[in-house]
Amino acid sequence: MAHLHYITLTNYVIESGKTINPKLSYQTFGKALHSAPIILVNHALTGNSNVVGEDGWWNDIIGDDKCIDTNDYTILAFNILGNGYDNIAENCIENYKDFTARDIAKLFALAIEQLEIENLFAVIGGSVGGGIAWELAALKPQLIQHLIPIATDWKSTDWVIANCHIQDAILNNSSQPLVDARMHAMTLYRTPESLTQKFERTKKNDALYNIESWLSYHGNALDNRFQLSAYKLMNQILRTIDITRNRTDFLEVASKIEGDIHIITINSDLFFKADENWNTYVDLKGVKDNVNIHEIKSVHGHDAFLIEFDQLARFLKPIFSTALKSKEKLVQQVA
Repeated sequence: MAHLHYITLTNYVIESGKTINPKLSYQTFGKALHSAPIILVNHALTGNSNVVGEDGWWNDIIGDDKCIDTNDYTILAFNILGNGYDNIAENCIENYKDFTARDIAKLFALAIEQLEIENLFAVIGGSVGGGIAWELAALKPQLIQHLIPIATDWKSTDWVIANCHIQDAILNNSSQPLVDARMHAMTLYRTPESLTQKFERTKKNDALYNIESWLSYHGNALDNRFQLSAYKLMNQILRTIDITRNRTDFLEVASKIEGDIHIITINSDLFFKADENWNTYVDLKGVKDNVNIHEIKSVHGHDAFLIEFDQLARFLKPIFSTALKSKEKLVQQVA
């Protein structure tokens, strides 16, 4: 695992009006900072900054000679404040409802500024990480060349907010909150068809179906590696994605994003619905030329962005080959 690095941000006022002095942790992979195009990767709800390498959660997409090639790019990944991965006690956030997705994006923007990064070749993230990517692009419309939100949206819909509300109730009232919240969440991340295909009503033993065993496994696995305070906070961040809050309407905000926008949706996503993304694309295409949409075809629902790697790579390769082509062209011109 790459070493964690730290940035201390002093006297930062979050949207609720409270002042904090957070210590933001991050990792880099591939080329050294400022020696190659930089890609910011935002992790999902129970993820972290360990994107590639040992225990890397996106090794199928990012790495040496992979779709996003660490031989050619610098990969930068922050830990969302309070996710617990850095084991910094003062980063354990109990007053989680004071925070929003925009707070996290602002912290990322300040850290990027402190790292003297003036341009990001791409920002990519799935689910809540993609929502934070939208928020960062709205905050810094000139910073990002390629915005790539995957299985997410620029806002938390009523459906997402409703399920976050249920998650919050479980996290605050259950006798085994992490286990139960995770089991509930897994039914949102997959589809009935996906579960039927995987289990076909088979049993582990006379008293237990395999689907029940699978849900319990995921619940217990998260309970063993994650903190309750982190889950509460991440659920709150997911609930508060909205690039239009205290601003104008969506088209006014999004049309100011100068970089290319590549929306990647999933046809069977039961959480961030594909229809919402297609509506965003159609509306935004009327005011902004450099917006594209791709749809992953899968039975697996929201989690398909962590399963259907071949389809995802097919959508991403043209984006990440552009920087390399430009570099090759420059080398030829110099030669």
